[in-house]
Amino acid sequence: MPTGNILIADDDAAIRTVLNQALARAGYEVRTTGQAATLWTWAAQGLGDLIITDVVMPDGNAFDLLPRIKRVRPDLPIIVMSAQNTFMTAIKASERGAYEYLPKPFDLKELVAIVGRALSRPRGDGGRANAVAEADDIPLIGRSPAMQDVYRALARLMPIDLTVMINGESGTGKELVARALHDYGKRRNGPFVAINMAAIPKDLIESELFGHEKGAFTGALTRSSGRFEQAEGGTLFLDEIGDMPMEAQTRLLRVLQQGEYTTVGGRTPIRTNVRIVAATNKDLRISIAQGLFREDLFFRLNVVPIRLPPLRERVEDIPDLVRHFFSLVEKEGLPRKQIDSEAMDVMRRYRWPGNVRELENLVRRLAALYPQETITAPIVEAELQPASATSSFAHSSVPERAETLSGSVERHLGQYFGGFGDNIPPPGLYHRILREVEPPLIAAALAATRGNQIRAAELLGLNRNTLRKKIRELDMQVVRSSR
Repeated sequence: MPTGNILIADDDAAIRTVLNQALARAGYEVRTTGQAATLWTWAAQGLGDLIITDVVMPDGNAFDLLPRIKRVRPDLPIIVMSAQNTFMTAIKASERGAYEYLPKPFDLKELVAIVGRALSRPRGDGGRANAVAEADDIPLIGRSPAMQDVYRALARLMPIDLTVMINGESGTGKELVARALHDYGKRRNGPFVAINMAAIPKDLIESELFGHEKGAFTGALTRSSGRFEQAEGGTLFLDEIGDMPMEAQTRLLRVLQQGEYTTVGGRTPIRTNVRIVAATNKDLRISIAQGLFREDLFFRLNVVPIRLPPLRERVEDIPDLVRHFFSLVEKEGLPRKQIDSEAMDVMRRYRWPGNVRELENLVRRLAALYPQETITAPIVEAELQPASATSSFAHSSVPERAETLSGSVERHLGQYFGGFGDNIPPPGLYHRILREVEPPLIAAALAATRGNQIRAAELLGLNRNTLRKKIRELDMQVVRSSR
């Protein structure tokens, strides 16, 4: 039978009662209070072997109290509970020395198991405080149970330097998680360097990663540093690691095993001190079975796996995400927008194959292309319909259409041609309307992205080179804002 004295602080009497009964049945002695001051008195007097506390209480905040307790009793494990289930809540609990963070509601069996682990751990490791700067912008959004698992994993990883593998579909925010690990971890004062394996030609990946010497290959006119050298003392994010060619995998494995590398064309080993965070949208075990990925490298990278859930598994987070994205575009100069409840229901029912990135692009289109303050369900339904299903021009022979307009823009043009039914409109009329509609849409997208042509192209569904060509053809002036 386990033993130990548990101090519980929560202003909700029902929660105190439930916790008291569950822990008493498990064999623990329990004291409960609804006041932060009482909890501090007990802890300062040396009472209790473990604390379970809510964050917000009538006379104080646990985040203010934890450092005081840790100063006088550094080995006392503290479990923090909170209904404010955000990424920053988990981080604040960790940085102030909490042993564990539990979002409400939680499973009582899980809590009892955590209490048992905390009381049986070796003394001397109770403080996991990792002071980090307060953040004005929360990098990760969502209160769903799936995201709570991610937050708790990140909070545990902040004070340590293990290699992390992030797995998730495209658009789930893998780089955001990697940046959070860096920005709130031990290496936050060092550089954060990212490289996307899928975006680099295979014959250049080794040079990009490790650098090259002058004359190492044709075109190597000077020595060039690689991403490992650029990330020294910080974090190197290897995105889409499943697309790394075998030769580069072998060299990366050597770095992970020996902590050193050589430049392309170089002979002198270079010691390296970087934290590796890798990410993939593939099942690397399948790639291993197909002979496309080294099994030994997988185990070196997959020390701590983090799975990012697709948006369809966390639809309860959509309202928070929509509000966040609308606030971003408002800061960028677009008018304030809101979305009605029926439109939000449409978003919850949608499958989101492009995940959070697709949702952000939708919000930006809604803000840029629609003048009304309140976005309604028909608007969202129209924007989420595949272009081939909604546009009467899905089979049009007009060659410029596919290269100049996104499906969203086609739907707006379709409003002009609704009276034609299944008949293709006269080409002259199509081009006349196109010339009238295209410039203001491009201007709106550029305004929404503060002149960022890459993001504007994504917003419009265009290739960036196509957008740049249209800007030149239309003789548009693009001003890049520094706000």
